[in-house]
Amino acid sequence: MKVLESNNVYFIGIGGIGMSALARYFHANGKRVAGYDKTPSDITEDLSQLGIEIHFEDALDQINDTFLDSNQTLVVYTPAIPESHKQLNYFKSKGFTVVKRSFVLGEIANQSTCIAVAGTHGKTTTTSILGHLLYECDVPVTAFFGGISENYNTNFISKGTDVTVVEADEFDRSFLTLNPDIACITSMDADHLDIYGDADQLTSTFRAFSKQIKQEGVLFINNGLPLKGLTYGLEDDSDYRAEHIKIVDGSYIFDFRTPKGTYKNFQFNLPGRHNLSNAIIALAMAVTYGCPHQQLAKGLASYKGVKRRFTYHVKTNDTVLIDDYAHHPQEISAVYNALREMYGDKKLLAVFQPHLFSRTRDFIDGFAESLTKFDEIILLDIYPARELPIEGVSSAWLLNKIKNPNKQLVNKSELVAVIKESKADIILTIGAGDIGQEVKTIKKALTLAN
Repeated sequence: MKVLESNNVYFIGIGGIGMSALARYFHANGKRVAGYDKTPSDITEDLSQLGIEIHFEDALDQINDTFLDSNQTLVVYTPAIPESHKQLNYFKSKGFTVVKRSFVLGEIANQSTCIAVAGTHGKTTTTSILGHLLYECDVPVTAFFGGISENYNTNFISKGTDVTVVEADEFDRSFLTLNPDIACITSMDADHLDIYGDADQLTSTFRAFSKQIKQEGVLFINNGLPLKGLTYGLEDDSDYRAEHIKIVDGSYIFDFRTPKGTYKNFQFNLPGRHNLSNAIIALAMAVTYGCPHQQLAKGLASYKGVKRRFTYHVKTNDTVLIDDYAHHPQEISAVYNALREMYGDKKLLAVFQPHLFSRTRDFIDGFAESLTKFDEIILLDIYPARELPIEGVSSAWLLNKIKNPNKQLVNKSELVAVIKESKADIILTIGAGDIGQEVKTIKKALTLAN
């Protein structure tokens, strides 16, 4: 069966951010779509409103009979699904075409001009900026995001099929299914060592990805990475770079320098030089594709961001509440630097939920160093995601490593009360687990307090 010609598509783990974008794609292309997920969420609710059938029990009788024809049904699953999953094993044993999400994404991307964004940090923001720029430049584009775009309130854009924009995910080596026409690598910091074992293996896999690019294709790399390609950066000697950077009324104003000339007075409204770097590479790829700089400048100025990427929930003279997906020491440091750039010496409180026992173990010293910079630190217990506990690895261990006396480990039930006792001007919630679900409660408490 050719996977893109299937009449029915069944997703195991349909509520995942990448899986849900694929579900939207097939639904938009007239396929019948259904799936399983472990728990309801805003994402599954949105899919249900499109008419996609979703259930939350791993039982065979939950599957609609329409999807039990192996000649008509494609089954897509995420690596986060355990090998013991009943539905997954049923489909495999009955001769269905069962493939990983990354394989399907590769099939879709490789049938058009593919622009891919790789890197251990910055993929989602860069991809969403690029998708928005192409959309605003009237390019017939399909774009898959690893987060919910604030501009479109979705993780999927469908405006045509000339270009496909994708995140090239290094987890599980998924990006090796892609053969991009244009690609970038934003960073190669050690991560996912539960998959790779060590940083050298991760770097080798990024090198392998760089060789996946088509012979006539273009690779951009963040200046300083040990790879060959066109470089991008901020106020340096990169091929594509931001120059004369200023902050005016909370926005970056800069000139965009390319090998073919300099374009003046671009505006970008997201805080943080890491985000500005993401904007530069998105501009570079869009210019390379052929977008005119006037439309790009207009598009960039209208970009609003991605939910849970430096997302403001309270912004008053007295209190600021920001939520961010940061779950790696480098990402936490980038958010801290952005806060200091925007708010100077105001008092910062970080509420951090570590994500994965293995990541906490592998980067314990880096987490401690990045968190120590904040004025106050609150830790929640580790969010396990797909993992079982590892002996000796805990938030208490991390707490002891943090060289700042203004720190504490709390339960979720205590969180709001502890935050209300803080004298911090800026409250930041960070992590890739379910900490984002606590933000509404925190926001309500802070709003009532003021």
